[in-house]
Amino acid sequence: MSSLLRFHIMAIGLCASALPGIAQTSAPAKHEERPVPPARDPHTAGYVEAKELPNGAVPPGTADGNFIIGPTHNPAPGLSGAGAVVNGKVIEFTMSSPESKTYPGIAREAGTFGTPDPKNPAKLIVTTSHPAPYTRKVAVYVPTQYVPGTASPFLVSADGPDGMLFSALDNLIPQHKLPVMIAVSIANGGGDAQGSERGLEYDTMSGKYAEFVEQEILPRVEAAAHVRLTKDPDGRGTMGYSSGGACALIMAWYHPELYHRVLAYSGTFVNQQWPWNPETPHGAWEFHEHLIPDNPAKPIRIWMEVGDKDLLNPNVMRDDMHDWVLANERMAKVLAANGYHYQFVFARNAVHVDRAVRQQTLPEALEYLWQGYPRAGGK
Repeated sequence: MSSLLRFHIMAIGLCASALPGIAQTSAPAKHEERPVPPARDPHTAGYVEAKELPNGAVPPGTADGNFIIGPTHNPAPGLSGAGAVVNGKVIEFTMSSPESKTYPGIAREAGTFGTPDPKNPAKLIVTTSHPAPYTRKVAVYVPTQYVPGTASPFLVSADGPDGMLFSALDNLIPQHKLPVMIAVSIANGGGDAQGSERGLEYDTMSGKYAEFVEQEILPRVEAAAHVRLTKDPDGRGTMGYSSGGACALIMAWYHPELYHRVLAYSGTFVNQQWPWNPETPHGAWEFHEHLIPDNPAKPIRIWMEVGDKDLLNPNVMRDDMHDWVLANERMAKVLAANGYHYQFVFARNAVHVDRAVRQQTLPEALEYLWQGYPRAGGK
């Protein structure tokens, strides 16, 4: 691994550029050529043992454990034109920062990032973050099978609106591969990483974002889409990409009474929390370092993926806690050791939040996520 750590990706906007719906509140920093992360070998010493599947195959939606897929990633049936919705409808509304009691809004100045604390390289000092307004879209997918007035299971998605998710649900629900369920896809408040609104929302290790969704988003969803959302945590899921994937687990970890199901692509289980918190000094790296191994298992089912060319040290911090592949490998190891139901997919020939991998795996990931939940119901 020491040779890999020489590959330094300096651009802080790299995480956001691969994601489906991230709103930027400031201009990107000046473009610089940077090394591409090397392809990591899933059989590297220290990584989890995983089953290598034939090229083009995906794991069964009923199987726990670790799997290797690729290098070819063809779209799953119905997802080649991801975004199409014919068996449901999508309702959108906009929320602004003055409406929020939880997130009044911040932004980091364009072309700036932060500097490591000379006394603690795992702590980033950001001096260019300041209050700033934002607006965000919220998109709600409602299947035609939904019976008005009934309490529906649902999935909260970060970095929305997520047309690929809506398309997957639109295909799978009529086939009875998923319960009749609603998707709530929420845009972030802008920017990326430390000092930004998106970073504050998604990378903070607390129950704050889940509480924001519960108190400020879901009541608006029920009113705007004319639906009822279940209070049963087994009928509630979270999902996201990159920091949104970390946020999905953060929501369930700090509020397991609200969410039991988590789906993460290229989860940012690394040291990216800001402001720094002495209770979780290594941010989401704490999940596999301390939180999961040192606590009783929580009732959370997890599906997660990482690409062999996923991110490696994409900022100025050199704390050995910014390797996305290693972080996800460590996650798989501690989830297995602590008895969680999880499925981990290592994708060959795949970059950070790889679109082709998402098109290939999302239907299977959703089926795995909702194992054990009744499929009956609906019209």
